[in-house]
Amino acid sequence: MKTIISDKLPRITKNRRRLEKKLDVRITNRGKEVKIEGEPEDEYIAEKVIDALNFGFEYSIAIQIKEEDFTFEILNIKDYTKKHNLETIRARIIGTQRKALNTIEQLTNCTLELKDNQVGIIGPAESIENAQTAITLIIQGAKQSNAYKFLEKNQPKQIIDLGLREKK
Repeated sequence: MKTIISDKLPRITKNRRRLEKKLDVRITNRGKEVKIEGEPEDEYIAEKVIDALNFGFEYSIAIQIKEEDFTFEILNIKDYTKKHNLETIRARIIGTQRKALNTIEQLTNCTLELKDNQVGIIGPAESIENAQTAITLIIQGAKQSNAYKFLEKNQPKQIIDLGLREKK
């Protein structure tokens, strides 16, 4: 049994039935405390999904973590800069009319969300590392265009399916 403290409890309680059905766990709450009961690996995935919901991702995006190759990562902006003007750094990550975030999302096939001084990333495991690197480049002062060039050069190679994977 895992316990999570949730700031956005209504978001979890509203989707409780769907979460329980999709993740094969039992979710209960008392106050801001959310308890998850189930198989250990199901509990782990449910914890990640609930963390993503708490971070601010929509249900439809957060539930993608259940798929095999999707993961959820959080980058703390303060870990990558000594500057105290975090508002400017957040503005550089977002870009004019969310243009920079949208471009990074398109180049990495990940979904990004900004909350306080943290960036949440949900996406395929092979793309998350590139998204993290691009965001850290922007945080450390590189031009957005240089981060986009990095992403274009380091696109993950298409995996050729030889029919060995199990069909879902």
